[in-house]
Amino acid sequence: MESLKIPQSHAGVSKTLRIPEDIIKDIETLSEIKHTSLNQIVILLLKYALNNLDPEERKAIEDYKKK
Repeated sequence: MESLKIPQSHAGVSKTLRIPEDIIKDIETLSEIKHTSLNQIVILLLKYALNNLDPEERKAIEDYKKK
Protein backbone atom coordinates (compact mmCIF):
# COMPACT_ATOMS: atom_id res chain seq x y z
CA MET A 1 0.00 0.00 0.00
CA GLU A 2 1.29 3.45 -0.91
CA SER A 3 1.83 5.94 1.88
CA LEU A 4 -0.12 9.17 2.02
CA LYS A 5 1.85 12.10 0.66
CA ILE A 6 0.49 15.51 1.53
CA PRO A 7 1.61 18.17 -0.97
CA GLN A 8 3.52 21.09 0.43
CA SER A 9 1.59 24.27 0.49
CA HIS A 10 2.71 26.85 -2.03
CA ALA A 11 4.22 30.16 -1.11
CA GLY A 12 1.54 32.62 -2.04
CA VAL A 13 0.83 36.30 -2.13
CA SER A 14 -2.32 37.65 -0.55
CA LYS A 15 -4.48 39.80 -2.85
CA THR A 16 -7.98 41.16 -2.54
CA LEU A 17 -10.16 40.68 -5.61
CA ARG A 18 -13.69 41.83 -6.32
CA ILE A 19 -15.40 38.99 -8.11
CA PRO A 20 -19.05 39.00 -9.18
CA GLU A 21 -21.31 37.12 -6.77
CA ASP A 22 -22.58 34.66 -9.39
CA ILE A 23 -19.03 33.58 -10.22
CA ILE A 24 -18.16 33.17 -6.53
CA LYS A 25 -21.27 31.03 -6.01
CA ASP A 26 -20.26 28.76 -8.89
CA ILE A 27 -16.69 28.46 -7.59
CA GLU A 28 -17.94 27.73 -4.06
CA THR A 29 -20.27 25.06 -5.43
CA LEU A 30 -17.43 23.50 -7.41
CA SER A 31 -15.17 23.47 -4.35
CA GLU A 32 -17.90 21.69 -2.34
CA ILE A 33 -18.49 19.13 -5.11
CA LYS A 34 -14.76 18.45 -5.43
CA HIS A 35 -14.12 18.56 -1.66
CA THR A 36 -11.29 21.04 -2.02
CA SER A 37 -10.68 24.60 -0.94
CA LEU A 38 -12.06 27.64 -2.68
CA ASN A 39 -8.49 28.90 -2.95
CA GLN A 40 -7.32 25.74 -4.75
CA ILE A 41 -10.19 25.95 -7.25
CA VAL A 42 -9.43 29.63 -7.98
CA ILE A 43 -5.73 28.81 -8.52
CA LEU A 44 -6.60 25.96 -10.88
CA LEU A 45 -9.03 28.12 -12.85
CA LEU A 46 -6.54 30.96 -13.15
CA LYS A 47 -3.77 28.59 -14.29
CA TYR A 48 -6.12 27.09 -16.87
CA ALA A 49 -7.07 30.55 -18.15
CA LEU A 50 -3.45 31.66 -18.41
CA ASN A 51 -2.41 28.42 -20.14
CA ASN A 52 -5.18 28.85 -22.70
CA LEU A 53 -4.76 32.49 -23.59
CA ASP A 54 -4.85 33.68 -27.15
CA PRO A 55 -1.27 33.36 -28.49
CA GLU A 56 -1.02 37.12 -29.01
CA GLU A 57 -2.01 37.75 -25.38
CA ARG A 58 0.54 35.16 -24.20
CA LYS A 59 3.24 36.85 -26.30
CA ALA A 60 2.33 40.26 -24.86
CA ILE A 61 2.79 38.90 -21.33
CA GLU A 62 6.13 37.30 -22.18
CA ASP A 63 7.35 40.47 -23.89
CA TYR A 64 6.30 42.59 -20.92
CA LYS A 65 8.12 40.29 -18.48
CA LYS A 66 11.34 40.76 -20.48
CA LYS A 67 11.38 44.51 -19.79
